Amino acid sequence: MVVRKFPRLSVTLPGTLIQRDKLRYTGSVKDLSQKGCRIESVIRPFTGMQLELQLQPPGEATPITITNATVRWTGFHGIGFEFLTVSPPDQARLNRVLEQLAAKVGAA
Repeated sequence: MVVRKFPRLSVTLPGTLIQRDKLRYTGSVKDLSQKGCRIESVIRPFTGMQLELQLQPPGEATPITITNATVRWTGFHGIGFEFLTVSPPDQARLNRVLEQLAAKVGAA
């Protein structure tokens, strides 16, 4: 059993994986927490690879940018990322989105 430091919420959000400021791949964020996420995408990066992620919250024009995320696992169910570097404003936005999503789940 995997023990997590932060609760993981089931979501469906558009995301973009950016490699070396050049290569961009689209993906769908399926699980999200304060320190990581699972993304389904056509690419299969290697474990340890570091990418920039852009997560598009519902109803917001600007994505949340994770400036440095590392691949912790890849497999049939997608790619597991750990967030290494997030600017304080983007972390605050991410926390707000997670609180809104948790409130919706609690209300359901």
